[in-house]
Amino acid sequence: MNTRETLKSVGPAIIVAAVVLGPGSILTSSKVGAQFGWLGVPVLAVAVALMIGMVALSAHLGVVYKHSLCDELTRRLNRSIAIAVAATLFLIVTLFQSSNNIAVVGGLEPLFDSADSPLDSSGVRILIVVLVNALVIFSLYAMRSLYALVEKAMKILIALMIVVFLINLLTVMVAEPVERVVESDPPADWLPLIGMVGTTFSVAGAFFQAYLVREKGWGLRDLRKGMIDSVVGISVLGGVTAVILVTSIMVFYRTPEAAQLKSVGDVASQLEPLFGSTAKYIFAVGILAGAFSSFLVNAIIGGTVMADGLGKGSKIGDRWSRHGTAAALIVGMLIAILAFAKEGSTVGLITVAQALTVLGIPALALALLFLAVQKDLAGERRTPPALLAVAGVGTVVAFFFAVLTALKLWDKLTGS
Repeated sequence: MNTRETLKSVGPAIIVAAVVLGPGSILTSSKVGAQFGWLGVPVLAVAVALMIGMVALSAHLGVVYKHSLCDELTRRLNRSIAIAVAATLFLIVTLFQSSNNIAVVGGLEPLFDSADSPLDSSGVRILIVVLVNALVIFSLYAMRSLYALVEKAMKILIALMIVVFLINLLTVMVAEPVERVVESDPPADWLPLIGMVGTTFSVAGAFFQAYLVREKGWGLRDLRKGMIDSVVGISVLGGVTAVILVTSIMVFYRTPEAAQLKSVGDVASQLEPLFGSTAKYIFAVGILAGAFSSFLVNAIIGGTVMADGLGKGSKIGDRWSRHGTAAALIVGMLIAILAFAKEGSTVGLITVAQALTVLGIPALALALLFLAVQKDLAGERRTPPALLAVAGVGTVVAFFFAVLTALKLWDKLTGS
């Protein structure tokens, strides 16, 4: 197969990238750029490299194993372990889903920028997320061929995001420089940086890559496709995130507005060099598009793996996978409703939800490593040492950030 045909087959990792690059990732990377400046760039680069390795490893496992990941865990360990792994991923997905719900309301905020905005009412916010989730659940059960529709939609979304944010960055680069106000103290809150790592190095998304390559029908002959797909798809994820991050650095870092991003409208101001006074409306549309695009697919990840862990099937169109997806949507909605009851900024709520996902990463990383080192993987089915090395480093990083996140969240909860 020539290069053109191989690149044309890219799809599974693009789905992972589009889901990971949701509204939470956009807002978190913008906040990192404003607070941490260029420090965020090397951190992002490391997260992208680790994500490429983990996605490639998962794709390899999806191709070389006869059964799905949770089925293999059940056969080699026991059903309880498979259920525990699936439940961990399901929890991570619901936390991501809660940020998607919050982002839907946040994306509407600039459209009602007035002193008596209806979105100031918690009842209106709750009504919005209930209606959105009801619509998505209806679509879930109405659609027949889920994978084909999802792949096409994610490719379109990624293309649009690349165009909009890249043009915006180029416009910022040629605009008049912003007067800087030097800050003497570094940011006290590292949670946004942790959140950006969690949204980029998403082992939950990587874990699902094994399921996506099986949906694609790839076999041993497609090992090279899996590697190219992983590199291209996640590189796109890293590239778009980097563009958003650098734009935020050039507009916000070391300015009076830095670290004051308390609404989607505040973050939207980074688009003013391109769109002028309409920036907040353009950004609102982008946030809403990101939320709706990842709304269903993110839940599909949790629902499908949960069904697989319970031994009820591993295809995203299976009956129990759809039921699990609906459950993920509902739980994510309930978490968001509870979040609305707590006073605080929309960006802050999303950032905390994104950072919380880091806590479940180590368990998923260990599951992938366990399956990657099985003795019956010999010959062309053998896991490449380079993938094992990157996955090993990723697992260590996952444990580090899990501990760091737990400590930061404990400080926030206790007020210390």
